[in-house]
Amino acid sequence: MTTTTRLHRAWLVAFAAFVALVGAAGFRATPSVLIDPLHEEFGWSTATISAAVSINLLLYGLTAPFAAALMERLGMRRVVTGALVLVAAGSGLTVFMTASWQLLLCWGVLVGLGTGSMALAFVATVTARWFVRQRGLVSGVLTAAGAAGQLVFLPVLAALAAHDGWRTASLVVAFAALAVVPITLIFLHDHPKDVGTTAYGAVEAEERPAPTSGAARRALQVLGQAAKTPTFWLLAGGFAICGASTNGLVGTHFVPAAHEHGMPPTTAASLLALVGVFDVAGTIASGWFTDRVDPRWLLGGYYFLRGVSLLLLPHLFAPTTEPPMWAFIIFYGLDWVATVPPTVALCRERFGLSGPIVFGWVFASHQIGASIAAEGAGLIHDHLGSYDLAWYLAGGLCALATVLSLAIRSAGARSEARNMALTHRP
Repeated sequence: MTTTTRLHRAWLVAFAAFVALVGAAGFRATPSVLIDPLHEEFGWSTATISAAVSINLLLYGLTAPFAAALMERLGMRRVVTGALVLVAAGSGLTVFMTASWQLLLCWGVLVGLGTGSMALAFVATVTARWFVRQRGLVSGVLTAAGAAGQLVFLPVLAALAAHDGWRTASLVVAFAALAVVPITLIFLHDHPKDVGTTAYGAVEAEERPAPTSGAARRALQVLGQAAKTPTFWLLAGGFAICGASTNGLVGTHFVPAAHEHGMPPTTAASLLALVGVFDVAGTIASGWFTDRVDPRWLLGGYYFLRGVSLLLLPHLFAPTTEPPMWAFIIFYGLDWVATVPPTVALCRERFGLSGPIVFGWVFASHQIGASIAAEGAGLIHDHLGSYDLAWYLAGGLCALATVLSLAIRSAGARSEARNMALTHRP
């Protein structure tokens, strides 16, 4: 007699989440290849265009904890579908803009809110609801979706912007966002109980949490409780530096910085996408390690190695891609968002049922750091004519993040998780 093993629903949910996260990362990263075309057409300064990126990054983070709380009330499917429609609207409307404030509204506000609703707090929600076994690994795979988004979108959008104009690239993003909607509607189930199953690896079914009465109130209540613990501030401080040294600086300014040294923008965008290739491997490996190694030590090691690579970067730019730059791309790529799985694990371990929302607030700090770095690097460039100081400052901040991560103490984890669990009331 033969038996067949059905694919657990959790993997279909993870697939839908992966596709949405790939899209969110690609949509959010698009402005990095539009800086030069927008400057050439409208004459806007680097700082002006960077301000739109800065708003995008800021809202991408600040939206996350409220989106995580809204997912408790309305469900993941509704929130993610609405976010995709918002991204499509924001990207599509840019083709009609004639003034810089419209760039701030479309790419800054609308796309920032949309992608923020599909930020990494979404990863924490999916893994908390649907996985008991292999949570760290799945966190790594879903986090790697961000790198996959860069890999899929950046080279294509850079080529479109160079040959067909930036408006074509914006429309492609809008249509791609709408194309993901059917996948989320079909596969992104909100809770195992809704489809008569259990979380992957669960011994028995968990009751579906009652909807919260107010998403904003719930998010702020969790922040108030988490802010009373030193662990929260150490995680938030380190993750703010993480955002400054990745999305804010490298993700936004690597392409124009490389172009200033004679490298074609399409080549620089391809290198940035290649960072995504190695980040897929690095982040999945980080998820595997997170299931086996103290997350605090992983974070400290990741930040230290990233800081070293950023201190060396100003000396590696050249018109062509030389071996030292290849080494940077590989090394930096492996470390790009490897910090996420151990940070998610620490939030879940220390703050119990409120872990996804706490991670949303920690991620908000990540994007505040990214926002400051995106605008700050633009101002440094406009005043000094070079990005060098920005790279050196980022390297020094990574050393500080190393210290903050290693300062998280193992003692008290149990009481923090218990206190946060007690605050989880509908």
